[in-house]
Amino acid sequence: MQFYYIIATVDQKLPQDHEQTDYKLLVENLYEKSETDYQANGKNYYFFTTNLEDDKIRFYAIFKTNADVTSAFMKFISATELKIKDISVEETTLKKAKITLALAGARKLVNNRDDILKDFDLDDLYSDYNEELLNGNLTKDSLINKSKAMLFEETILPEIERIYTESPVKRVKGHPVHYLVCCDDRSEQKEICRILLEALYANSRIQSKRICCVDFDSNDNPPDRSYEMLYQSCENGTLIVHYAPLEDNESNRARPGEGLITALCDTAKKFRNKVLTIFCIPDEASKTKDKFLEKLINLPLIELYENKASGSRAKEYFKTLADEYGIAPDSQLYEKIKDETKLYRAVQLKSLFEEWYNHKLLHSVYPQYKEAKISSTEIVKAKPKGNAIDELNEMIGLKDAKAVIYKALNYYKVQKLYQDKGIATGKPAMHMVFTGNPGTAKTTVARLFAEIMRDNGLLTKGDLYEVGRADLVGKYVGWTAQIVKDKFKAAKGSVLFIDEAYSLIDDKEGLYGDEAINTIVQEMENNRENMIVIFAGYPDKMEEFLRKNPGLRSRIAFHVPFHDYDTDELVNIAELIARKNNLRFTKESHDKLFSVLNTARKTADFGNGRYVRNLIEQARMEQANRIVQMDCEDVTEETLRTLAVDDIPMCDTSRTVEKRRIGF
Repeated sequence: MQFYYIIATVDQKLPQDHEQTDYKLLVENLYEKSETDYQANGKNYYFFTTNLEDDKIRFYAIFKTNADVTSAFMKFISATELKIKDISVEETTLKKAKITLALAGARKLVNNRDDILKDFDLDDLYSDYNEELLNGNLTKDSLINKSKAMLFEETILPEIERIYTESPVKRVKGHPVHYLVCCDDRSEQKEICRILLEALYANSRIQSKRICCVDFDSNDNPPDRSYEMLYQSCENGTLIVHYAPLEDNESNRARPGEGLITALCDTAKKFRNKVLTIFCIPDEASKTKDKFLEKLINLPLIELYENKASGSRAKEYFKTLADEYGIAPDSQLYEKIKDETKLYRAVQLKSLFEEWYNHKLLHSVYPQYKEAKISSTEIVKAKPKGNAIDELNEMIGLKDAKAVIYKALNYYKVQKLYQDKGIATGKPAMHMVFTGNPGTAKTTVARLFAEIMRDNGLLTKGDLYEVGRADLVGKYVGWTAQIVKDKFKAAKGSVLFIDEAYSLIDDKEGLYGDEAINTIVQEMENNRENMIVIFAGYPDKMEEFLRKNPGLRSRIAFHVPFHDYDTDELVNIAELIARKNNLRFTKESHDKLFSVLNTARKTADFGNGRYVRNLIEQARMEQANRIVQMDCEDVTEETLRTLAVDDIPMCDTSRTVEKRRIGF
């Protein structure tokens, strides 16, 4: 299917006033002739008017099959009795045609927009696609030169020669081969596809300049009829399928989106002679590549892959990149290839080049910036900002927890600096384990950490999503994995806080809890860049949980211990809570508070900070009981602000035990 933009210059001045009779008559005439011509050509193509301006009429056209557009248009326009001086015809994209059709409907230049889309099977089209147009006039020599500048020359140059070799028989409809491009660098994938398609178009192996690109990963659902309709919209042209498996899908136990791959391959085979398909997958995704080859066994494929470069070839690639930037390479650039025998991918060489180039810009091309303060460096050195970091620092105790939080912030900022400088690093995993007894502020710190990451531009949303076993495990087989995925999807850009994570461990292997844990491990790997998972619970039970799945421990970057508070810290927490409520203690009540908390620390299941909050609430109620029994004249502002010694409740000593020390 092809789409065209046509400008017809007429030998007369056209009416511009929409209310003018001449304008209405002309529009009605053009619409009627479009409908008549559409029926007469068997609904194979349709012309519709989009605008009238002075002596020009703008049209768009939709063609189901390849045809002589100019002849078809002249036949249509002759029925309107307009005198045409000149026409220009350009191929365009489907999205532009659909947008213009909607505008034409709004201008009342067409009356049946939805019917037109339905007739061409464009009404229920899969919408997540991009389009480009080929240049259409590049020479063989220019395409060869472009190929030599890349690391694909061993596979693309022979294919260019095959494309430019004339067929000994009359050309028939269909594609002798389709293509599989294996490359990690998306820009390299794009460039090699354009070189290939420019050669095919120049030799009439494809009739359309339009390139349609779709992106899938192994989380996508298998295609339905809308994908098949997308293929129909690409007849006589090209569909490029970018498939990016998620990291875990290359593990030994993973199945790389098999349902989606099967559906894509089946659709490609169905349209093999109508649509050229180019599959693009990362070079490192060997299991995914094998799966595609297995499903495409009956579809002839040419595999195009980049070669790794070493020594002089790698330096030659550096020179090509430098020429593109208009800068001369130097010894410092070439020194980045220290080991002449080491093999490099294009993406690795580009990263090394970008590092050199950015340094060159700053210190040689524009030396006046040598001593300037660079904002990214200043940001990395700057202290964390926002109210949440102040609130964290104000919290009592938590020395180890605060230290790890600051370490995590610094680590994340440096990773961002690596990215800004174009230095390739692995995706930073920021997932954490919080271990401690109840009331040691695990949930509060998790909430503050999420806000701190947001305030400092390290997470996009910075909310806290708190879940437990009941939120993650489904009632029936197959439900749990989807529930977990939905929770991860909701928490993107934020922190997912899984409390008492060990509750997911079941008595027997292979139950719903195992399904939840396995899915959590996979989703943790899939969501490394803009999401943090925090597991929380008792130290000994968390150790058991981490042993449950070997992949868990390796995906956790930080272990944060939350120790029980000592008596002084508990008293300080009580004073902080009181101060925030405009309350204070007398010396006697303060001494009693210390004694009560010192005793309470030795009780079973002591609640730490939670116990202190409850204690202060009870003290306020005791204060209220005391105040209501006083004469109103005796109640002063000082009375209302003071917690007296009798307001502090005594500790229940019947449950006193010697508490064990905790540790990870």
